[in-house]
Amino acid sequence: MAKKGTTYRCADCGYQVAKWVGRCPECHAWGTVEELGAPNPALARIAAGAPSSPARPIGEVDVDTARARTTAVPELDRVLGGGLVPGAVVLLAGEPGVGKSTLLLEVAFRWAARDGAFGPSLYITGEESAGQVRLRAERTGNLNEQMYLAAESDVAALLGHVDAVKPGMLIVDSVQTMASPKAEGSPGGVTQVKAVTAALVTLAKERGLPIVLVGHVTKDGSVAGPRILEHLVDVVLHFEGDRHSTLRLLRGVKNRFGAADEVGCFELRDEGIIGVPDPSGLFLNRRDEPVEGTAITVALEGKRPLLAEVQSLVTPSMLPQPRRAVSGLDSARVGMVLAVLQGRANLRFGEADVYTATVGGMKVTEPAADLAIALAIASAQSHAPLPTGLIAIGEVGLAGEVRRVNGTSRRLAEAARMGFTHALVPTDSEPAPKGLRTFEVPDLASALSVVERIRF
Repeated sequence: MAKKGTTYRCADCGYQVAKWVGRCPECHAWGTVEELGAPNPALARIAAGAPSSPARPIGEVDVDTARARTTAVPELDRVLGGGLVPGAVVLLAGEPGVGKSTLLLEVAFRWAARDGAFGPSLYITGEESAGQVRLRAERTGNLNEQMYLAAESDVAALLGHVDAVKPGMLIVDSVQTMASPKAEGSPGGVTQVKAVTAALVTLAKERGLPIVLVGHVTKDGSVAGPRILEHLVDVVLHFEGDRHSTLRLLRGVKNRFGAADEVGCFELRDEGIIGVPDPSGLFLNRRDEPVEGTAITVALEGKRPLLAEVQSLVTPSMLPQPRRAVSGLDSARVGMVLAVLQGRANLRFGEADVYTATVGGMKVTEPAADLAIALAIASAQSHAPLPTGLIAIGEVGLAGEVRRVNGTSRRLAEAARMGFTHALVPTDSEPAPKGLRTFEVPDLASALSVVERIRF
């Protein structure tokens, strides 16, 4: 029975209830509701204390100590906004086996290889033994005398290593394996994760030490642990990739020091992880002759334009209910495009199986790929390849209209750079760069007509 005047609050979303419950009524998380205790009126009367430093006009604040320091990994610097800022806490989350530890070993090596310009790097592992990490570093060629390694799962011991090594950068792999002696619960629990993260954030701010934390993810791809974990840190990065593909994407979700929508591209190889500064070619199949059922579009991953190939196959169905299979695309949008093709372009798919997919393991879910999806499906049904050098950019509405999308100028510039000569775009789009001829199409029927005109 709850005590009179006691309130309870969810550690994930902050929702308050009058009595304890096992599952938060707001965010539906289990085991996150904690007692706050009765309100204490005396807490509202706090005596003024001595400030740690006097307030100054903002123009007199020194910014040199907050300049970003490059990690010497260009794709990571791109997402971070130039590098690691002293005192910043970065949370790197990703699925098991995606390459988080391999990437951070590369970062630790590059940091240490600059002859101690910013101090040594310290790698704390709580999931593997020091020998296991040493073997991986040897396999990927990331060994340096200024790299320090320790296997610890206690925050107090971690602080001891920091005092002994005095590193210029600290990596903790992972925050869910660390435990604080001042907090209750087992490592990875809500209370422990909050206490460990708060201690590391305090360490970073007091010493101007950049810290990179590795975080686990849940089944739906979000960061595991309390949501306050993402609020405490300065930068949140997601490392993504299909286990059947070598491509890895590093997405910025939160960044107090730069843009939060940047994307870095990496390729995971046997010898380590390699940055890919120009990844557009990874998602295209180069052919001498055009192939039916394929269309090219330009997707925006953050601010980075990437060429993507959409493929489709339409075959007669032997089933009472024809199949609709989708890979790498939004299945709901593909279904909508099929309906628009039937209702607005008089194409029939009632007795046909329709398969649509992307190439190279790329995932394209933005509406700007609708026009390319429609053209690929129409090409597959008519067995007529699209013209060589053609790209399609635009969102398709239920009325069959082709709508404008954001970043058209960047998309067209990337297409021109990759050698494409014709582009189907919505009306009132930005001017095309030199060498690329654009055709403004108001609706899907017009787009199909323009394709026929270009083909012949």
